[in-house]
Amino acid sequence: MAKIDHINQQILRELSQDGRISNLDLADRVGLSPSACLRRVQELERSGVISGYRAVLNPSEIGVGFVAYIGVGLGEHTKAAQEGFERALQRVPEVVECHNITGTIEYLLRVECADLPSYKTFHTEVLGTLPHVTSITSYVVMDSPKDMRA
Repeated sequence: MAKIDHINQQILRELSQDGRISNLDLADRVGLSPSACLRRVQELERSGVISGYRAVLNPSEIGVGFVAYIGVGLGEHTKAAQEGFERALQRVPEVVECHNITGTIEYLLRVECADLPSYKTFHTEVLGTLPHVTSITSYVVMDSPKDMRA
């Protein structure tokens, strides 16, 4: 595993903000020579600290006008019930994140839809029909003043 020193923290911060930054600009921002910076980035990639790069999409430009976080409770707390639920969600494009969490519910989902009517359809005809689902609590996103997901 790569050592996460002050310089590597700076590199990770810069890459998190702009994954397409040139090595020359990155090296300049973190105070390294281009070759030393490239070696560090490659080591961060090789060790798995950097697991990939992706595009950040503008939701309105791809038809997403409604975002919600949904708490889901299951009626059975078995491994089979959880695996079945997780498998079913793999086929649901509206679910962009699924987290198995602790507390009074089993899952927290991030759901993206075109609008409220399409969310209602998803809620009723998809999520509401999955086996073992006993509770669904929706938290509608009104704004995201800070969102560090890339």
